[in-house]
Amino acid sequence: MRITISAVRRALWWSTVMALGGLSVTGFAPAGPCVVVANHRSHADAPALLAALSARGRPRVAAAADYWFVRRRRRYFCRWFVGGFPVRRAGGGHEDLLKAVDFLGRNGIVVVFPEGTRGTGSDLGRFHRGAFDLARIAGVPVIPVAIVGTAGVLAKNARRFHRAPVRLEFGEPRHLIEPEEARDHIADMLRRYDAP
Repeated sequence: MRITISAVRRALWWSTVMALGGLSVTGFAPAGPCVVVANHRSHADAPALLAALSARGRPRVAAAADYWFVRRRRRYFCRWFVGGFPVRRAGGGHEDLLKAVDFLGRNGIVVVFPEGTRGTGSDLGRFHRGAFDLARIAGVPVIPVAIVGTAGVLAKNARRFHRAPVRLEFGEPRHLIEPEEARDHIADMLRRYDAP
């Protein structure tokens, strides 16, 4: 059996997330093809998703071009360890995402954080359209995912990892979903974890 880069990534991130406090998954992680959209609070979000997603879908992660692709070390890390591809945040990002249509046509999984940046509070930011247009054009479903606990592992602007459990809740696949619907669905999932 051939070992793929995606399988190595999955094993690496699974063992890392488990060592840092564990990972629990609710719902069914897709095998592909689909566009996964999730809330974004930490650089640990993509690794947590990669630990849970099937390596058969060869997950690729949309990453901010102005942060991950301007310096050689970050670019190398993002491409090889996360399967990242650059998406511009200051114009042109929509077109960058649409380049993944062919990849989805080959049973791939694309991960997008539609807020476009990491937030710091419990409220979700506005979801941009790109991920949803990509799914519609490629004819694949959107999978909303709620991520909880990654900010405890690696808070925004933190320089060190900490031990904290991470939870992922995968929603049902949705075709032709609008950004606001996905945002509301993820917010509903997140509220379940905030309840006393």
